Amino acid sequence: MDIGGRRGRAVVAVIGAIVAVTGFGPAAVRVTAEDTPSSTEAITGMVGAARGSGAACVFVKPDGAQKFGHVGWGFKVPGTGRWVYGAVENPSGRLYTPPGGDIGAWHAEGSYDRMLSEMSTDAHYPGTSEHPYSRYRCTKSATHDVNRARDTIRTVEARGFLVGVDPRTGKLTSRDCLDATYDVLKAYRTKGLTPAPELSIPNVWVEGLWGWSDKQLAPR
Repeated sequence: MDIGGRRGRAVVAVIGAIVAVTGFGPAAVRVTAEDTPSSTEAITGMVGAARGSGAACVFVKPDGAQKFGHVGWGFKVPGTGRWVYGAVENPSGRLYTPPGGDIGAWHAEGSYDRMLSEMSTDAHYPGTSEHPYSRYRCTKSATHDVNRARDTIRTVEARGFLVGVDPRTGKLTSRDCLDATYDVLKAYRTKGLTPAPELSIPNVWVEGLWGWSDKQLAPR
């Protein structure tokens, strides 16, 4: 669902309920894992295809935000079998955190197996997660730009969090988990990435990822 313009207090109230449960706020955590590709990567084909090809994933907490959903992201570093992945968690549930504030943003790097393991257990969640990532959708991408995606990670981690009226502009907008995921994967130049207008609902957006794989993610 895309909400454009000003639609009154009822809209903001719904958005507030979404954020309060999703977990999208505090302490940035950066982890680097010196891992190598595993047999799982070869089986899935996400890493084992053409050595220079790209790939991207979206991780989903379907029950987050009163079942409106919460998402995180991952992308392959072509030629290495390594992946960069992360999210904006915002466990405080605040509707607004100014740029440079603590929004629970994190990212890590490692093998495909390690990415799935850490996402399935909320290994980097700054607190106790009530709704771990339990679904993921992936796609191969003939186009990719790792450097631009890394730059965008730094941007989304520093720009704060917002769902509602921006106090600086007076505009009803968002800078939440979905915006972060979409912006990073767009910067990566992910092929077949569905647009995500501001204030879109994560679970609705995820269903529009046409041609992406769709798998359940159990703790591992």
